[in-house]
Amino acid sequence: MVLSVLIAGGGKVGMYLAKILLTEGHRVTILEDNKNDLDKLRKEFSSSHLIEGNPTNPHDLSVAGISSVDVVAAVTRFDETNLVITSLAKFEFKVKRTIARVNIPKNAWLFTKEMGVDVTVNQADFMAHLIAREMTVGDMMTMLKLRTGDYSLIENKVTSGSSASGKAIKDLHLPQECVLSAIIRNNQLVIPRGNIILHPGDDVLAVAHESVIQKVREVLEKPQ
Repeated sequence: MVLSVLIAGGGKVGMYLAKILLTEGHRVTILEDNKNDLDKLRKEFSSSHLIEGNPTNPHDLSVAGISSVDVVAAVTRFDETNLVITSLAKFEFKVKRTIARVNIPKNAWLFTKEMGVDVTVNQADFMAHLIAREMTVGDMMTMLKLRTGDYSLIENKVTSGSSASGKAIKDLHLPQECVLSAIIRNNQLVIPRGNIILHPGDDVLAVAHESVIQKVREVLEKPQ
């Protein structure tokens, strides 16, 4: 499916995103008013993909064709600017899908559907989780907090001697509020079907309610 995407903000993130989308065959327009960024953009893209204008100005958004796009991605360097853009896109121009970049993690709570944001991209939070994952091998951690706040995608390593080691998934007696989504074994993906036997060292990914995360930890790590 070919999408029409308006990228508001032509810095490094906007430029990289545009290149990916164009490579995949999507229609892309970049809206930017910073002279330095525009000079760099003109070296990388044809004029048909660039509009000089203020992404928070309704007139400039209209000139950029916002009324006919499928997606608006607000990826400027400023959180307040990205929120203004998504609000205009969603409520003024009725864009189907809006994506906003979060530059300062403490501002992430503002990026809600009420503010016109369908999808939030929190780069700092994502990188922090990746770093934490490398530093805490074998520990359960929240890899991705789902939007509801009640469920999380979690990862835990099966330890030798635990009640899960050598046992089939169907016999684990996991809480009902937990669903296994994948097993990583020797850098290979294993689909977690009921008859799959867990081995020590398996990385188990699951979607679990906050209230049962500790129980999942005990099943996969606690000695028999």
